[in-house]
Amino acid sequence: MKGPLFNSAVVLAGIYVFLKFILPLFTAPLPASLIFLYLALTFSALMIFYTMSGESLESFMGPVQRFLTGEGQTGVANIARVLVFIVFPLLVGWQTYTKLAPSDDPPPESRTIHPAPPGEFVGLANPYPKNNQTIQEGKGIYASNCSPCHGENFDGKGIAAVGFNPPPANFADSGTIAQLQESYLFWRIKKGGVGLPIEGMPWKSAMPRWENELSDEKIWKVIIGEFDGAHQSPRTWEEEE
Repeated sequence: MKGPLFNSAVVLAGIYVFLKFILPLFTAPLPASLIFLYLALTFSALMIFYTMSGESLESFMGPVQRFLTGEGQTGVANIARVLVFIVFPLLVGWQTYTKLAPSDDPPPESRTIHPAPPGEFVGLANPYPKNNQTIQEGKGIYASNCSPCHGENFDGKGIAAVGFNPPPANFADSGTIAQLQESYLFWRIKKGGVGLPIEGMPWKSAMPRWENELSDEKIWKVIIGEFDGAHQSPRTWEEEE
């Protein structure tokens, strides 16, 4: 449990915990791809550092080499080595099979995630203040109309979510509503999937046309409730002086 190999594992684990769980307490959550990039860069830096000399390379890779060759190992260590030799090929084989096995699922379709909204929706501002009253009203509207698909926790895991492909949006993910303006969400909620423009096709969206059931006031308020419940903030553009 000592040495460069263990220390490197601790560093990588510490960075992951910080980026995944601690940093989001003070700022917007990082996308998983960006966290992976930071870990990859840290791992590369560690490998460069420990391969700068023969002595550091031996201290880093020596335990791994002795474990794989069984040099000086007896008892539990030998049993662990044999298990690794058995389990690792099985995991690789299972992963390869799941990737290459025939599937009845339809092929993925490329689609524009965020097509441009019509001109009348560009630049609209939410006319309702973001206070406790509007937040609670918006969350109430969300619970009645949106939570069956988008989930009680705003994570896209509602009770009806399993019936949709692609699944409902996960508002808690920093790559969804946190990247959009409130005016964009107003358009998407109001017009639903049937209101998407031609350049957004092919597009599969089961979003209902909520303008038939919700007033503009309720749509604006549900947007406020969604951002608060998902712990996100809408994207804004700074006005030119």
